[in-house]
Amino acid sequence: MPNKRLMLLLLCIIILVAMIGFSLKNGRNTTWPEKLIGDTTGVFQNIFHTPAEYFAGFFGDIKDLKNTYKENERLRQKLDGQTQYEAKLQELKDENKKLRDELGHVKSISDYDPILATVIARNPDQWYKQIMINKGTKQKVAKDMAVTNEKGALVGKIKSSGLNSFTSAVQLLSDVDRNNRVATKISGKKGSKGYGLIEGYDKKKQTLKMTILEPDEKREVKKGDLVETSGTGGVFPQGLTVGEVTDVESDAYGLTKIAYVKPAADLYDLDHVIVVNRSVATGEEGS
Repeated sequence: MPNKRLMLLLLCIIILVAMIGFSLKNGRNTTWPEKLIGDTTGVFQNIFHTPAEYFAGFFGDIKDLKNTYKENERLRQKLDGQTQYEAKLQELKDENKKLRDELGHVKSISDYDPILATVIARNPDQWYKQIMINKGTKQKVAKDMAVTNEKGALVGKIKSSGLNSFTSAVQLLSDVDRNNRVATKISGKKGSKGYGLIEGYDKKKQTLKMTILEPDEKREVKKGDLVETSGTGGVFPQGLTVGEVTDVESDAYGLTKIAYVKPAADLYDLDHVIVVNRSVATGEEGS
């Protein structure tokens, strides 16, 4: 029985080989079963070939799209890093310029002992009244020391009530406290025009109010005149820039002149300041 099965298997293999050789023979006419199988196969190939190519191209496009997206993300991250780098570089340039301005001002007040400080706090409810700085008694900051911005324009003075070991409160020129006074000198293009006293702030005009105490009768105070500290108050040293006259008018009684002075320092935006430690006090007057 096993021999018969083996003989049958060998016979089938011989017949299959013979048929393959016969079908590959050149010049032989194909039979109708072969034609039917070939035509059927061709039809099915044509039917499935186009969709197969479409889906192959579709998935290829998806792969290309993913690669493009990844490349764009990589370039975007690189661009964001470049933008952050440029922003940081500009920030460092601005800080460097401010520090250079501070050093330039230090040279201009070489008669005093300047203490460089940074604004660390500002209460929104007291925005135009005071600021907090990062220097205190440990850095030899004391009551009533003058405070300027990095360009030497007067900002205010140290308050005794806000003076601590490592921080200090600065009373700004724009504080409407009537005791917040500054003795000033008024100058035009041709010299002095008299003296005045800063003793108020006009919130609407955003200017300091200066009473003209000793006007020069021959030289009228007018718009554009320079206002500086006179050094006669015992608090502020002489020659610190206060601002520029924007308007002059008579008081309610018509007896004295009131000048409105635009501060030279931007009191709204302060980052770095200088506390002026005077080595020699002058004069006598409540300023």
